[in-house]
Amino acid sequence: MTRKLFVTTALPYANAPFHVGHMMEYIQADIWVRFQRMCGHEVHFVCADDAHGAPIMIAAEKSGQTPQAFVAGIAAGRQRYLDGFHIGFDNWHSTDGPENHELAQDIYRALRKQGLIAERTIEQFYDPVKGMFLPDRYIKGECPKCGTKDQYGDNCENCGAVYSPTDLKHPYSTLTGATPVLKNSDHYFFQLSSQRCIDFLKEWTTTPGRLQLEVLNKIKEWFATDEHGHVGLNDWDISRDAPYFGIEIPDAPGPYFYVWLDAPVGYLASLKNHFTKIGGDFDAFIADPAVEQIHFIGKDIVTFHTLFWPAMLHFSGRKVPNQIYVHGFLQVSGEKMSKSRGTGISPLKYLELGMNAEWMRYYIAAKLNSHVEDIDFNPDDFIARVNSDLVGKYINIASRAATFVTKHFDGKLAYSGDIAALQESARASASSVAESLDGREYAKALRDIMAIADRINEAFDAAQPWAMAKQPERHAELQDLCSRTLHGFKLMSVVLAPVLPELTSKVARQLFGLDRVFVWSDAAELPMHIAPYEHLMQRVDAKQLDALLVPPVIELLPPGGEAIAPEIKVDDFAKIDLRIAKIVECARVEGSTKLLRLTLDVGEGKTRNVFSGIQSAYEPAQLVGKFTVMVANLAPRKMKFGLSEGMVLAASSGDEKADPGLYILEPWPGAKAGMRVR
Repeated sequence: MTRKLFVTTALPYANAPFHVGHMMEYIQADIWVRFQRMCGHEVHFVCADDAHGAPIMIAAEKSGQTPQAFVAGIAAGRQRYLDGFHIGFDNWHSTDGPENHELAQDIYRALRKQGLIAERTIEQFYDPVKGMFLPDRYIKGECPKCGTKDQYGDNCENCGAVYSPTDLKHPYSTLTGATPVLKNSDHYFFQLSSQRCIDFLKEWTTTPGRLQLEVLNKIKEWFATDEHGHVGLNDWDISRDAPYFGIEIPDAPGPYFYVWLDAPVGYLASLKNHFTKIGGDFDAFIADPAVEQIHFIGKDIVTFHTLFWPAMLHFSGRKVPNQIYVHGFLQVSGEKMSKSRGTGISPLKYLELGMNAEWMRYYIAAKLNSHVEDIDFNPDDFIARVNSDLVGKYINIASRAATFVTKHFDGKLAYSGDIAALQESARASASSVAESLDGREYAKALRDIMAIADRINEAFDAAQPWAMAKQPERHAELQDLCSRTLHGFKLMSVVLAPVLPELTSKVARQLFGLDRVFVWSDAAELPMHIAPYEHLMQRVDAKQLDALLVPPVIELLPPGGEAIAPEIKVDDFAKIDLRIAKIVECARVEGSTKLLRLTLDVGEGKTRNVFSGIQSAYEPAQLVGKFTVMVANLAPRKMKFGLSEGMVLAASSGDEKADPGLYILEPWPGAKAGMRVR
């Protein structure tokens, strides 16, 4: 029976390029999808950039771009990674696409109609300088438990305590340094604690085959009741106050959907965008009971995908996921990846070094199983698995047997003995591997495939084909041996195709003369002719791996993209009079694409006029009322737009490609116009 599959991976947050953890998840899902397609099933494999939220809004602001332009810049670099590692998504979209706006608002309206949306007034921290409510990650202070300074607003990295931002001692905004104040705000909540949500989620999560045992055991903790009989599910705050980059809540001017409400809706939005491109009927497909909805995710986002997401779908009248496949993290030599410690692996650097993407696909597959376990990238193990198993065992079979067939039989294969038994054995082997791949037991599948390679190599060596070749009367025996050996190689190539799509495509077309890639039923088909063997894959060069794992020499790079200026004396610095200035007015300069005209109060009882080349980074309204730092004793300069009576200080990178932004200096709250910076 042909399956209909809707498959996704977790949406990457659009504030940075891919890291190797992303590639592990994409490779895991891609292998599963390719296997299903080889078996003749209909698969729609989609993903998208998670484009909304305060972090992206703030990062875009710092870079002098709109959030849309910032996200587009990140998205523009995605395809190089996906193509490089042979990840075959059918569609890549963005949660800021029109489909996501429409679907997220429709789902919200349906939940509201079900009586599951509540409005409440909450008290939360507000940055009076930035003029915005602060997400937890933008609040720091002293841990209320152990007193450690500079801890985030939700948990302490020192003692592990979990708390509310309002519990912090001496809190401050990481955006401006200001002391946040408590303000009331009206927020919208999805009533996840309602009994009907609890009843549905208990049934959904315990449906056999829906979740892995480790995930189900964790979820059971969330449904535990306290001494008062209260289930540990709380209502979910689904709104955020402006300013915020996201999707506006319909019929409620001002607030936006919290990014985690619209992010998973991005799965549906990408599928809808995909169906629009191919001319399919999205509504009919997603409503079809036969369609299986499958999500591949990391263990860090289980809560959203096993509680919020299925409840949102169910109570908005939509199909719920059939399976959530959760995986662990990827470590390097037993350590959590860290850029600062140089223990990460850059996928782009891997490709730029000329390393074969299918080495990585094979290695990751050899580590993965259906459980929620962390896997380890070990350099020595990587070399051994690729060079010994993949090249030494698998590839070596073709190069050895094909040489005899080309030389003595002009590429023609011939079999003697029980051919039916040979084919039945191949079908049985393929069926066993298929069961492992379908169940995501990739490590077992590859162990079984390498066991086939061992049997083929042992039989080939035991038969001593080099001796047969010297005896013309044994050439029929030699041809049968090599034919069976190459059939075994073809069997291995077919079942390895989901893991090694590029290599096995080359095998199918170049060696066996097919005009297509392999399908699963090819495993038992006997090849009757081969082309002369051509080199298929080289071994890992340890020098490449050494280069890949060299820690970044951050301390040798010039800070800010340029070298420190020549040394000066204290007396030299004292000649520069730096003063706190208040920006009273700000306007664009007609006829200039770079300058803003600033009217500054430096505490002199009058204002100064200063021209500053920061138009690309700031809108005039952003700066009015702000304090900054200026050079007060700089000689006035006559410009074609007027007289400039000083210089405002702004930071920028010497490497404009790395960071094209401009950032004016802003003193901490309490500084007053005219104060000298010493």
